Amino acid sequence: MREKLSGRLGFIMLAAGCAVGLGNVWRFPFIVGQNGGAAFVLVYFAFLALFGFPLLIAELSLGRASRCGISGALRSLARRRGRTWHIIGSVIFSGNALLMLYYTDVGGWLLRFTESYVRFGAAPDFSAMLADCRSCAVFMLASVAAATAVCSVGVRNGVERMTKWMMLALLALIVVLAVKALGLEGASKGLEFYLKPDWSKVAARPAKVIFDAMGQAFFTLSVGVGCMTIFGSYIDRGQSLVKESALIVVVDTFVAFVSGLIIFPASATYGIAVDAGPGLIFEALPKVFAAMEGGRVWGTVFFLFLSLAAFTTIIAVFECIIGGIVDETGWRRARVALATGAAVAAGSLPAVFIPGALELEDFVFSQFWLPLGALSVCIFVSSRFGWGFSGFREEASAGDGPDLPLWSRMLYRWVIPAMIIAVIAGGLAK
Repeated sequence: MREKLSGRLGFIMLAAGCAVGLGNVWRFPFIVGQNGGAAFVLVYFAFLALFGFPLLIAELSLGRASRCGISGALRSLARRRGRTWHIIGSVIFSGNALLMLYYTDVGGWLLRFTESYVRFGAAPDFSAMLADCRSCAVFMLASVAAATAVCSVGVRNGVERMTKWMMLALLALIVVLAVKALGLEGASKGLEFYLKPDWSKVAARPAKVIFDAMGQAFFTLSVGVGCMTIFGSYIDRGQSLVKESALIVVVDTFVAFVSGLIIFPASATYGIAVDAGPGLIFEALPKVFAAMEGGRVWGTVFFLFLSLAAFTTIIAVFECIIGGIVDETGWRRARVALATGAAVAAGSLPAVFIPGALELEDFVFSQFWLPLGALSVCIFVSSRFGWGFSGFREEASAGDGPDLPLWSRMLYRWVIPAMIIAVIAGGLAK
């Protein structure tokens, strides 16, 4: 008997927990900073609605209709060439493993920062921490072991229960941090940069702004590797997936937006460059906490918040891997969970010990694997060579809530694929 989630809240928190991660609270602020602030945020919101939201509906529909992970869904729902689609689904599915081979390392960094604030009241030196490969490996293995333990218990008692409480704690922490940041002396200057559009900055480099906004809209919802497909397979048809997807997007966007309300006022108050890039979180913000009254407490809360954001994604992707393998093989969950944990732990070590391995894995995943997976899903749900739009639309619209409109077929068949190709072309240009 296939497990199901206990209720709607559990599903929303689980799917949002997969979407909410370092893309929201690490990647989003520094990309906004590099692209001029508020005007970029508006461009990003437009692409999120045009791009990320429809793909989320598609992946959830695949799972709910098939009661399988992505590879089984493509095989069982295909009108023809089911074996070919199964192979494509297996390739898409393997992207989850690639993501975990470096995401667990970053999760380990965040645990290390949180531990350092609790024990010593300050962040570790980031460069020195990366050079200490043994310590990084220990914290990476801790994140893998924790995710393995949670997923081995089961969907309802392990994954859903833990993710629900972690997401509620995450939302509470982010509100507390935002209130603190908005009370800082330089908050108004930071808010002006973040909330007052300056279109001249977009006009100065429109191609980069558009490409980065498309990439962020694509990355933030974790679509393209079948994670949302497995979560869709655990729910009933009581609610329209258009409505459920909208709620997930709202939660995901709320976390990203409020992260900016924390980072930009703090950066403006303490003179931190908002375009500092990936180092904004690990190198620049610890300087803010060091200068802030009660910085030990706020640093601990902030990195605990980041750790929760990372860990909800790690658990969700582990569940995608484990659930997909159980569907394909029929093996016991506990056995699959242990094997998955061991494989991810071993596969993550190169990103710890080999310089540049993490960056390469991230580039391949975000610029190629995700886009190609999403392109395959678009073709499958809109073409007679796959599921076909009528079957997809019927599933997406089933339940209480709005229907998927007929005109969206052109979105899936032409508009979204064109944008995905642009993302891939941008990756090749890089």
